[in-house]
Amino acid sequence: MDSELQIALIGAGLAAVVLIVGYNKWQERKHRRQAERAFRSEHRDVLLEPRTDGEPAAERREPGIARSEPRPFSEAPVKRSAPEVPNFLDERADCVIRLEAIEPLDVHQIWAAQNEQLAGLSKPVRWFGFNDSQNLWQPLGPHSAGACHWFCAALQLVDRQGSIGEADFMRFTGGVQRVADAVMALPPGLPLRAETLRNATELDRFCADVDVQIGVNVVARDGQFDGRVIQQLAERQGLKLGSDGSFHAVDDQGASLFTLSNLEPGLFAPEGMKQLVTQGLTLVIDVPRVANGSVVFDRLMRVAGALAEQLGGDVVDDNRAPFGTEAATIIRSQIEQFQARMAEHGIPAGGPLAQRLFAV
Repeated sequence: MDSELQIALIGAGLAAVVLIVGYNKWQERKHRRQAERAFRSEHRDVLLEPRTDGEPAAERREPGIARSEPRPFSEAPVKRSAPEVPNFLDERADCVIRLEAIEPLDVHQIWAAQNEQLAGLSKPVRWFGFNDSQNLWQPLGPHSAGACHWFCAALQLVDRQGSIGEADFMRFTGGVQRVADAVMALPPGLPLRAETLRNATELDRFCADVDVQIGVNVVARDGQFDGRVIQQLAERQGLKLGSDGSFHAVDDQGASLFTLSNLEPGLFAPEGMKQLVTQGLTLVIDVPRVANGSVVFDRLMRVAGALAEQLGGDVVDDNRAPFGTEAATIIRSQIEQFQARMAEHGIPAGGPLAQRLFAV
C-alpha cells in the first residue's frame, strides 16, 4: 500500500515537471513569434536569398547610409578670364585698368561716360574693347560700334612734357571707377598709386637722358635763299611739305625721318613760297623717333650738302662753325650710342612705344 502511494506521488511529480517545462517552451515560442512579427521587414534579404541564373546581383548597401537617385543640377556659369593687355600698350609706360561687365555693354555708352569723367588729364588716354568673336582688343573712338564684356582704359605715364603726377593718377583711377559705376560694370582692380608714380618718374628720367635732336644749318654766303628754289630742291630730294610748316623726309610708311625748316622765324607754306626769302635753313633729326639713326643722319647730311651747293650756302652748326666730315663722324657715333641705350631698355628707337613717349 505504501509502495503504491509512493509510486503514485512520484508519477504525479514527474507529470508536473513535464507540464512546467512544456509551458515554458510554449511561452518561449510565443514570444519569439511576436518578436519576429514586430521586426519582420517586407523587403527581401537579397544577401541571404539564392540568386537565380541571369538575375543581376543586388547592389550592396552599407549599413546606416541612405542613397537616393541623383538629382539634376545646373552648373555655375564659367568665369571669363581677363584677356591680356592690348599689344599696343606697355605696362611700363601705361597705367592700365580693365573693366568687366556681366552682360555686354554698348561701346557708345562707355565712350560717352569716359568722355565726361576723364576730361582734363594732361596725358593721352586710350580705350579698347575686347571682341570675343575675333579674340582681340579693338581701339575705341566716338564712332565705334558694338558691345563688349571687357574694356580697357590706359593712361600714358610719360611724354615730352614729363611724367604724370598724383593729381593725374587720382583723376584717372577715380574717373574709371565712376565710369564702371555709371554703366554697372564690376568694380575694377585699380593699380597702386605709389608704384605707378615711381615707375612714371623712372621712365621719365630715362627718356630725358636719350631725348636728343640734332640739327645742322645751311646758311647763305651772300644774300638770301629764294623760297621757290628751296621748294623745288627739297621736292627733288624727295621731301614733302607738311602742315607743320616744314619739309619732311619720310620712310615707306610715311613716317618722318628728318625735317627741313626755315632758320628764320616763319613757316613754309605752299601759298607763300613764291614770296619767301631767308638767310638759312635747318635740318633736324629726332633721334628717339627714327630707326637706324646713323643711316638717316647720313641721308640728312647728303641733302644738306646738296642744298648748300645748289643754293650757294655753307653747312654749319648752331655756332656757325663749319660742319665737316670729322664733326659728322662724332655725331653719328653719338646717335648710335643713344639708340643702343634705348634698345637695351626695351624701347627701340623709332618703334611704336618710342613714337608715343617722344611725341611732338
